[in-house]
Amino acid sequence: MPGAIGPEHELAPADVPAELARAESRMQFPPSYVIVGVYRLFTDKTLYVPAWKKCQHGVVRGLLVGGAWGFITFSIQRKFVELFLIKSPRVTGLSNDSIFGYKVPFDLTTYATFLFISSQVTAILTYFLSRNIRIARQRAWEHTVASRGKGPDFWQPYVEEWEIPPKVSEGGWGIWEKMLASYFGRFFVRRVLLLPFDIVPVVGIFISAWLRALGTARYLHQPYFEAKKMSKHQVAVFIEERKWEYRTFGFVAALLEGLPVIGLLFSVSNRIGAAMWAHDLEKRQHYIA
Repeated sequence: MPGAIGPEHELAPADVPAELARAESRMQFPPSYVIVGVYRLFTDKTLYVPAWKKCQHGVVRGLLVGGAWGFITFSIQRKFVELFLIKSPRVTGLSNDSIFGYKVPFDLTTYATFLFISSQVTAILTYFLSRNIRIARQRAWEHTVASRGKGPDFWQPYVEEWEIPPKVSEGGWGIWEKMLASYFGRFFVRRVLLLPFDIVPVVGIFISAWLRALGTARYLHQPYFEAKKMSKHQVAVFIEERKWEYRTFGFVAALLEGLPVIGLLFSVSNRIGAAMWAHDLEKRQHYIA
């Protein structure tokens, strides 16, 4: 019956039916879905062949333009990095040979410039791929669900799993959170707000991924919420009940998507992992109902 799971929302081992046991064990560590998504994309021809055919021309054109842009502007951008970022350690935490005061065994200016340009090449690639990569992501989700032998009727109306659901804010930060999860919100956060972190070796990508974690996870599960025809309030409650699961899943997903250039590839594999997690979440919804 609805509300059969308490605030901890975890089923005790004795309460887990045989058909739900494997799904429940996977849901104990949501980031594993991200890794499985990568594995499936690289090993399942029915996933990577259609995705590549849809995106190959955009990838070639984008890499040619991006490579030319990087080659032509490298010296200018290196000067910019050295003048405005490396020589402003109070702002960025960088200097010629250290990150936040820690010595590094390589030329930081050149490395930071490569990172800075690679983020621009990624943006150029995104422009050339545009609609095609969105289609590839959508098809990856649909194929993953279909491979589980599930159709549209698998997604049932939302069932509340907690006896006492948490209260969620519909205004204030709640509105900002939804805006940041939108396409333009994610673009602003990633390409504008978090731009300084793109040139900070190692540390920057982790900081950026953590700040984008919840928004990334919400965005990746948007097809799930739409399939269940969930209201905005139900989505907010559902995520709040699994806040740390969504944060950890979103952190690893954002970490991979934040990698220069190849992050676009992981944006497809993340859809596969998200679909697999959604499938397991829905199996539990069926059990509770």
